[in-house]
Amino acid sequence: MFSISEEDLSCPVCCEIFTEPVVLPCSHSFCKECVLNFWEPQDLQLCPVCRTEAPEGEPLVSLVLKNLCAVAIESRAQRQAAQPDCADLCSQHDEECSLYCLEDWLPVCDVCHTYGGHRDHECRPIDEVILDCKERVKSARETLQEKLQTYNTAKGSYEKAELHIQSQTRYMIQHINHEFRALRNFLLDEEEVRVAAVKKEERLKSETVNQKLWDIKAEIETLTDKIRITEEGLETEALPFLQNYEAIMKSAQCSLPDAEMLPGALMDVAGHLGNLSFSVWQKMKGLVKFTPVMLDPNTADSWLSVSGDLTQLTVRDEAQSLPDNPERSTSYQCAWGSQAFSSGVHSWDVLVGGSSPWALGVASETAQRKGKVDISPEEGFWTISLYDGNYTAQTSPFTPLSVKGNPKTIRVQLDWDKGEVSFYDPRDNTHIHTFTHTFTQRVFPYFAHGYIFGPLSIQPSKVSVVVQSN
Repeated sequence: MFSISEEDLSCPVCCEIFTEPVVLPCSHSFCKECVLNFWEPQDLQLCPVCRTEAPEGEPLVSLVLKNLCAVAIESRAQRQAAQPDCADLCSQHDEECSLYCLEDWLPVCDVCHTYGGHRDHECRPIDEVILDCKERVKSARETLQEKLQTYNTAKGSYEKAELHIQSQTRYMIQHINHEFRALRNFLLDEEEVRVAAVKKEERLKSETVNQKLWDIKAEIETLTDKIRITEEGLETEALPFLQNYEAIMKSAQCSLPDAEMLPGALMDVAGHLGNLSFSVWQKMKGLVKFTPVMLDPNTADSWLSVSGDLTQLTVRDEAQSLPDNPERSTSYQCAWGSQAFSSGVHSWDVLVGGSSPWALGVASETAQRKGKVDISPEEGFWTISLYDGNYTAQTSPFTPLSVKGNPKTIRVQLDWDKGEVSFYDPRDNTHIHTFTHTFTQRVFPYFAHGYIFGPLSIQPSKVSVVVQSN
């Protein structure tokens, strides 16, 4: 009996067992498709091996060679089917591992379960266990993917914050330079000090944001690797998967906290620009403007613009792209003051002009700033408003107010110790409304503005210097 190897039945072009084998006059054999593809771009039909010219036209298929190839293919299939898979056999009993021990986390055969070391253990069919284990790994992978999404979102937030810090820095330096140029040569030294302070804070804030950004990127890489490992594990065969199941599950675990933007990440605009002229006045010993309350741009809604001196609130034609930092209000077109009050009496006048709608008052430091907010004392807001020509105290429900003469300026007065927030018409100090509450937390000035054709302006107070003789 003789045998022909698969190598003898392999095409020299594709190196596979012949498909539709043909024999050329030079005695070399090829797959019909291989030799036709070889001839297609040539003028002459040459043998791909020896370059002997063949007659024109398609070569004839060799039926003998075709039958031998069919036998070789069938023989290969039989050998593969007959070859045992040692990985599926029990190493102790040479029996098929059809069960899985849930106590030792090992594949076992029926003999192991019935008579061997696993006879008292809970065992289940491998087909059932594999489905359950894969579902657990899939669930862990989904958790990793969700965590990755939160970190990608946080990464975008911090990248946006970094750009905004740079924008704030440029803007503040420009404003500071303008103010100090107006004060001429006498204030050059002070100007340099202020700019240096801004740049120092920019460096510190940028370092903090960049460090957090690097940390987040590192965690993203970690999460990505974990997901890759779990996905590779899910793609393995049943028994290798089960053998590595504990390692896969361990890799799929994640103890990382949710990625959230840190409060106070942005530049302290109010600290640098708030009452800038008044701060300089302390060194100049001159007359300056002083505004008792300043706006905090880091709290302003994206539809609002805060003026360079932090005293005017203007409605924009379109929303800005701003970082969604924890301090920023997104519930209404509003902004908060930069300074909180926890004692004493404080008063500020707001020029409302013809602007409507608006709302003025104070808000608790823990009052909600995001999403749908109920503006009422119960939720930490003590405000009055003008809307569609109607003045109301924003209680729940609203309390209508009787206001004469449509005052252009509203005075807000906070007596924290007595627990009163009062509103007046400063033209003749006419009382409009008073809220009473026992304050236990700090409160911030609150401003809401909805009139696109005019600003809401905090009015300066008159400040003078009194010199006393010894």
